[in-house]
Amino acid sequence: MNIMIAGCGKVGKSIAMRLCEEDHQITVIDIDENALSSVTNSLDVMGYHGDCTSIQTLQEAGIKDTDLLITVTSDDEKNMLTCLIARKAGGCQTIARVRSPQYAEDIKYIKEDLGLSMSINPEMVAAEEMLRLIQIPSAFEVDTFAKGRVNLISFVVPAGSLLDGLQLKNLHSRIGMNALICIAERSGKVVIPGGNFVIEAGDKISVTLALVDVNTFFNKVGIKTKPIKNVLIAGGGTMSYYLANKLGTQKVGVKLVEKRPDRADELAEKLPKAMIICGDATDKSLLAEESLDEMDAICALMNEDEENIILSLYANKYTNAKMMTRLHRDSYEEIVSELPVGHIISTKKITADYITRYIRSMQNTAGSDVETLYRMMDGAALGLEFNIRAGFPGAGKSLKDLPIIDGTLICCINRNGKIIRPGGNDTMEVGDSVVIVTTHKGLKSLDEIIRR
Repeated sequence: MNIMIAGCGKVGKSIAMRLCEEDHQITVIDIDENALSSVTNSLDVMGYHGDCTSIQTLQEAGIKDTDLLITVTSDDEKNMLTCLIARKAGGCQTIARVRSPQYAEDIKYIKEDLGLSMSINPEMVAAEEMLRLIQIPSAFEVDTFAKGRVNLISFVVPAGSLLDGLQLKNLHSRIGMNALICIAERSGKVVIPGGNFVIEAGDKISVTLALVDVNTFFNKVGIKTKPIKNVLIAGGGTMSYYLANKLGTQKVGVKLVEKRPDRADELAEKLPKAMIICGDATDKSLLAEESLDEMDAICALMNEDEENIILSLYANKYTNAKMMTRLHRDSYEEIVSELPVGHIISTKKITADYITRYIRSMQNTAGSDVETLYRMMDGAALGLEFNIRAGFPGAGKSLKDLPIIDGTLICCINRNGKIIRPGGNDTMEVGDSVVIVTTHKGLKSLDEIIRR
């Protein structure tokens, strides 16, 4: 596809990098020559210097030959205006990053008038991701498929668990539940495990479960699941606002620490269910006063990466709370991933993932169509949801008779809202949606999982 990206900041660069990996033709636009050069010098993309709200700039950059425009400048209004102009000038599909809470509800009413194919609010999406992790405290990753009916939940197997030393083919007989282990990571190596795979303590594994079955599953395999009732949020930015607001509807106690007095006052008005504390979240005395050791979860969401890392490391030393740490810089992530800072939150990665999923769904292919895509286990595996269309060569055939490529597993079949955890005698039928996990990158069609 020919894709144009307006905005060459951290998010724009991250999206361009991801889409280059997907073999798209990319053009980037920015009014800042230094930001533009940062992208064009490091990636195989075309660059155009100019204001993306100018119809002349868009036309000269090739908007008429563009299939999709993605606007990710720092200005919401500029993003929406650029999409409106591009839709009128080129007729392409458009995606706008819209972050402000004031547009969170309004955007759905003006989306059609603006010609938006999709809008993405990274801070809200990140808050939703953190909410899922708070709802399932023992998980370090939760991905949803089939419109929320299926969850891929990732966790670390503790010593003494029923799973420790268990051969996968004996999983159902031992726990008596309809769960399927889809991915395993051991010593940095990610595999799609077969029936003879033996689980060991310390393995990171992903299992498909309905949300209502999660606690029962964890209890049966000997993993303690303490409900999260008290959450400390450090930083009063947009993401913190969204998270605190969502936690308020879940009857979770929230303490939000913000050092700017004017912002703290604003949040106190907007979040009546949360306790707003004006102070420095890295101040040890303040943390002691606010009973850091009684928190069930700590979310370090301040603007400075260093402050977030320091808070998470300090909290890890003195509490057993579930931790989430926001990072802005890519250069920190590899180093910090080895430290006990909990789940790393990166809005630019979340944005790139969501946009990549949407683009995959635009690329209809014979027999199937990607509905949802998740990068799992730090990108070493993919979870994909496909729609089964007429012409798919595997339709109607028993799974045991399909020569499925190595490193690939069919996790579930969604048939008219009924979730099937597939066995060898099950079939994929036209109209179904199926979820697969694979270590193969770049799959665009379900046809590709069948060995020729």
